[in-house]
Amino acid sequence: MTDQTPVIVVGAGLSGLATALTSALNGRPAIVLEAADLVGGAAAYSGGQVWVGGNHVAVREGIEGDSKELTETYIRDVASHLAPEVLDEQALLRWLDTSPDAMRYFEDHGAIRWTVVPGLADYHNEAQGALPQGRYLTNEVIDGSVLGEWREKLRYSPYFPVGTTYRELLTKGRRATYVDDGGEEQGATKRSHAGLPAFGLSDGTAFEKAADADPLTYGTGVVASFLARVTQDESIQIRTEHRVVELLTEDGKVVGVRAETPDGDVELRGPVVLATSTYDWDPELVTEILGLSEEDWGSVAPETLRGDGIKLARQVGGQIARIPANATPILPGWRSEVGTGFGYGPEYAMPHSMIVDRTGNRYCNDSYWVDIVRRTLDPADKHLPFFLVWDDQHRQKYGLAATAPGGDYPEGLVESADTLEELGEKLGIDAAQLARTAERFSDFAEKGEDADWGRGSIDYVNTFAGDPENTPSPVLGTITKAPFHGLRLRFVGTGIGTSGVRIDSDGRVLDEAGTRIEGLYAAGSVAALTTTGTAYNSGIALGRGLTLAYLVGHELSGDPVA
Repeated sequence: MTDQTPVIVVGAGLSGLATALTSALNGRPAIVLEAADLVGGAAAYSGGQVWVGGNHVAVREGIEGDSKELTETYIRDVASHLAPEVLDEQALLRWLDTSPDAMRYFEDHGAIRWTVVPGLADYHNEAQGALPQGRYLTNEVIDGSVLGEWREKLRYSPYFPVGTTYRELLTKGRRATYVDDGGEEQGATKRSHAGLPAFGLSDGTAFEKAADADPLTYGTGVVASFLARVTQDESIQIRTEHRVVELLTEDGKVVGVRAETPDGDVELRGPVVLATSTYDWDPELVTEILGLSEEDWGSVAPETLRGDGIKLARQVGGQIARIPANATPILPGWRSEVGTGFGYGPEYAMPHSMIVDRTGNRYCNDSYWVDIVRRTLDPADKHLPFFLVWDDQHRQKYGLAATAPGGDYPEGLVESADTLEELGEKLGIDAAQLARTAERFSDFAEKGEDADWGRGSIDYVNTFAGDPENTPSPVLGTITKAPFHGLRLRFVGTGIGTSGVRIDSDGRVLDEAGTRIEGLYAAGSVAALTTTGTAYNSGIALGRGLTLAYLVGHELSGDPVA
């Protein structure tokens, strides 16, 4: 008989919900403890991309040609260029073998109806094994009404135009999809309505298209899909405003947790799964792991991502695995008026903009965050501080963050000047070199090819972040129209820290000697991304998180995955 002591899941993000569901489906109850008053975590704020090689959804939608072997080729090629030693071979192979099965499992059990993000290429289109589409999954549109009372407990992303679909976004361009005909940015205060397919839950319930529907897409929709299924299961409890502050141990084994609640501390007994995401809102951990000060850092993840899982693991001797800081999926951004107070684009990748350092020189493919992070934080050649510079064509076409196209920027956010030289003086950039760099960049933009750094050569960026109406390139445009604008950039986290708790290939937490800590597991971004090492592709974090949830949930319910 399956052990009826509940599994204690710390964190009600996507990985936490999926872990609890897997355990419950296999006969063992689960209690999910969430520090915040809302559920969904960083995943609910995300784009909801779940990257899975060789998945069944692509085949169902008529996209063929992928395989486990091709996926492995891609990851290994990308991982070989920077710190290949951080790749965990066993974890990589376990993930490659298991992730397609995990995605099918969750769909078969009514947790989600998957669809492929159409026409979205792998990040590294130059790498062996890369594909032009088929590996990015997301949810079919789900109506928020199926959540009942839990709808008000779901995080709603202010960073993606929830309610629209990827097909719309990739047709219009990401920035254009944020803004309606009246020029107002979409976000938590505005919900647009998309055409809704019928969506069936596991009990046979379905909803129909309706003008007053509450369509949920992107990360909000993916989490909503799982939450709808989890809340149907009576053997799963979700307790919000329960911040776990201590792991309980006996004879070296983790046997439960102590949590702070509005009604006082509580203790709960059972094996523990850390699913708290990462460290974005803990300045000390940001400095320790990334080497960034507060003036160079921000986050779009929920403010409850305070490194709790890392700190809890350290309490019991858990090891922290390190991935190089310049391989972390963080993005160039700025202070904003939406969400957590930070924003991260895609304006930096739009035409008529470029990134420079204080010398006034470009130094990377400045439309592609992977190259921006790698080169800006290169320990041998750092480029901090770094700056975004653009002209008035960009302002008129695209705006910035909550500023609609043609609008005025909030006071104190942007420096503006009639000449590039004057702008350079205001920002602390070599003024003469800034003007020369913009002139050279504009020559490239007119030709549609960046001969210096390859801006425009990444298919994913062109499709997901660029302006499809701009020619000859969706990410290149001249910087020639006064007034000119600029700001000092900072790196902005999205709840994917890359470094984190060391786990084995099945999600068991390891100590400094590499020995498992009995009774303690981790799923999601709290666990170091040693599965792929320095190879990252949008959607790997959620795909790996769901795979770990599947593995951990099965093991704890007495039915380990072979």
